[in-house]
Amino acid sequence: MSDMENKENNINAKKEDVKKENKQENHSEQVKKDEHKKGIFNKKEDPNKVKYEKEINKLKEENNVLNDKLLRISAEMQNMMRRNEEKIQNLFKYEGEELIKKLLPTLDNFERAISMDDTNLLDEVSKFLSGFKMIYGNLSDVLKSYEVEVIDCLHQPFNPNTMEAVLVEEVEGIEPNMVIDVLQKGYTYKGKVIRHAMVKVSK
Repeated sequence: MSDMENKENNINAKKEDVKKENKQENHSEQVKKDEHKKGIFNKKEDPNKVKYEKEINKLKEENNVLNDKLLRISAEMQNMMRRNEEKIQNLFKYEGEELIKKLLPTLDNFERAISMDDTNLLDEVSKFLSGFKMIYGNLSDVLKSYEVEVIDCLHQPFNPNTMEAVLVEEVEGIEPNMVIDVLQKGYTYKGKVIRHAMVKVSK
């Protein structure tokens, strides 16, 4: 074998050695990369991170609870303000209610006195009661000007919202539950019942 051939063989052998070394290095690097990837995915979760996440979730829940409470309190406040406004409006609307209620018995007494009058308007009783009739008329007009109205009851079906049945009587030819007599007038003030009518009802 010539020297030339020996040199070529040596060069080829060295090339093969270099290739083997490169393969081994590449394999080692790939193994390291694979181990690094495995390390990333198999890495244990940080206990501090878990703790912080729990705290954050707890704070979120508390925040939601506080928001719900705030919404409820806000709704309650709005309802309370609305109720107070309605009360104030009613106080202004029905400001004379108590005074009117106290005047109603006086009106009743005038009516009782006037009912004593007979058909003879020239006798002493009629002359005496003429003054009562005038005062009664003036008082009735004043009350009407303040939207005080008599509840219409006679010959009407009994209504528990505006009437109070104090007597019951069976009357032939009249349907049950009809008002057959008004014992005391009832009144409304601006649509509000301030005194129920006391009535006799058929059965």
